[in-house]
Amino acid sequence: MSYSPSTKIFVENLEVHASIGVHPHEYESTQPIIISVELDMGQLPAPDEDRLAETLDYSLVADTACEFAQEAHVQLVETLANRIAHWALDTDARVKSCTVKIAKPHALINAEFAGVEICLSRNG
Repeated sequence: MSYSPSTKIFVENLEVHASIGVHPHEYESTQPIIISVELDMGQLPAPDEDRLAETLDYSLVADTACEFAQEAHVQLVETLANRIAHWALDTDARVKSCTVKIAKPHALINAEFAGVEICLSRNG
């Protein structure tokens, strides 16, 4: 029997404290944001040697998302999401597409979260 594998690597609901937002009070201190990243690896071959080099380390994805979130003030969650997605596509040619969701839990009084989800895909 023949199989057509599809692999997705993800980091879900990573809480990071970041200086983010356009309002004056958002420049004064950090606030929690929730970052989720999903990498579509397409038909990534099954590991032959059971080694990390045969896949993309989700710890690297999480660490990089944290670094981007904490490196400097960002006004828009869209900016941060795009930076993370571009990094993922630029870092590993095996990544076919990257979806990044960033939620701000305290952005709106009557909502649990507000935020953005972007998806970048390779052309061709």
